[in-house]
Amino acid sequence: MAQDSVQVGGGRWLYVILGLIVNIMLGAIYSFSLFRVPLEKLWHISATESGYPFMLFLAVFAVAMPIGGNLMQKWGPRNTMILGSILVGIGWILAGLSTGIGMLSLIYGVIGGFGVGLVYGCPIAVAAKWFPDKGGLAIGLTVGGFGLSALVMAPIIKTLIASVGPLNTFMYLGVVFLIINILLSLPFKFPPADFKVASASTPQAQAATAAKDYDRPEAMKQPTFWILWFLYIIGAMAGLMAIGIAAPVGKELKLSTGLAATALQVFALFNFAGRPTFGWLTDKLKPKNAAVLSFIVIALATGLLYTSKSIGMYFVAFSLLWFTLGGWLAIAPTATKTFFGTKYYGKNYGVIFTAYGIAAILGTLLSGKIKDITGSYYSVFPIVMIIAIVGIIVSLALRPPKS
Repeated sequence: MAQDSVQVGGGRWLYVILGLIVNIMLGAIYSFSLFRVPLEKLWHISATESGYPFMLFLAVFAVAMPIGGNLMQKWGPRNTMILGSILVGIGWILAGLSTGIGMLSLIYGVIGGFGVGLVYGCPIAVAAKWFPDKGGLAIGLTVGGFGLSALVMAPIIKTLIASVGPLNTFMYLGVVFLIINILLSLPFKFPPADFKVASASTPQAQAATAAKDYDRPEAMKQPTFWILWFLYIIGAMAGLMAIGIAAPVGKELKLSTGLAATALQVFALFNFAGRPTFGWLTDKLKPKNAAVLSFIVIALATGLLYTSKSIGMYFVAFSLLWFTLGGWLAIAPTATKTFFGTKYYGKNYGVIFTAYGIAAILGTLLSGKIKDITGSYYSVFPIVMIIAIVGIIVSLALRPPKS
């Protein structure tokens, strides 16, 4: 029986590969900064105004995740992904018809962001269900596409803007995203209810599997659920506060334009690597220990940055910070699987993921306010270190819910 199950799951890595590719395209939002200056010149708007579509996109993205989890439970991953992919494509295409920043924010931010929120959780849930034995690694590789996106999409977007302008770039990419994401959505499905793999019977794999499946209302009554949610907020906030100021800190260190561009590419690679690495560690070490380790790395990196203002330390410390931010985007979904099971995974992780949206807003506002008060982005690092220490303490309370 176990042998038959292994044969049934033989092609399961295909879902990871397809999920990674889908996430590369969804992650194009992280290259939005390339549109800002061209849009400022086109519409004569301020730098603050040019950031509205980005902030609204991320906020709607986070809000749409729980809705996507509900739809996935009713419709399955394929149909949910197709609907989301249509909205993503339409959002990007209609963005190309925008006549001002307000219209762009509503079309791109709301329609595109909602579409990404519907699609994003589906490959993760599929990976969680097909990999009861290696869920952390599979989930980490799947969401790794978001981390790789800047490396893949930024050069494409930059070239298109230079040749056809920002609005046509939105439109052209929208058509590509619409077609490719719908096609890549077609193979996605959950495994049969009795699906098992031989390696899932080992003690190590069983330790990474929930004792029971919790539906969302039952899961949300567990203290473990909210401890994980809170840790996700401070883990992502610490990372986002730090990486959000990587470029301006580079300017304070007087990095050349070429070196600054190289730095961001290096950091993007570490951001990708953090996802499968911490996903794997969450399975091997348990969520509590993986979370503690991530906060220790954050505390060390920010401490080194604050005490040594050298270019070498800049590369080392920011690489670690991007690594751990990527890590939390694997720790949280893997821990959700470990603690609450895979049957209602999409619904549960949809709520847990709202922590990332909160972290994005808090981290951006807090780092900006600290810079305004102190006059230097370096003042952000002691605050991040304190947040990381709080994270270490709270992580010690992270344990499986009592059935």
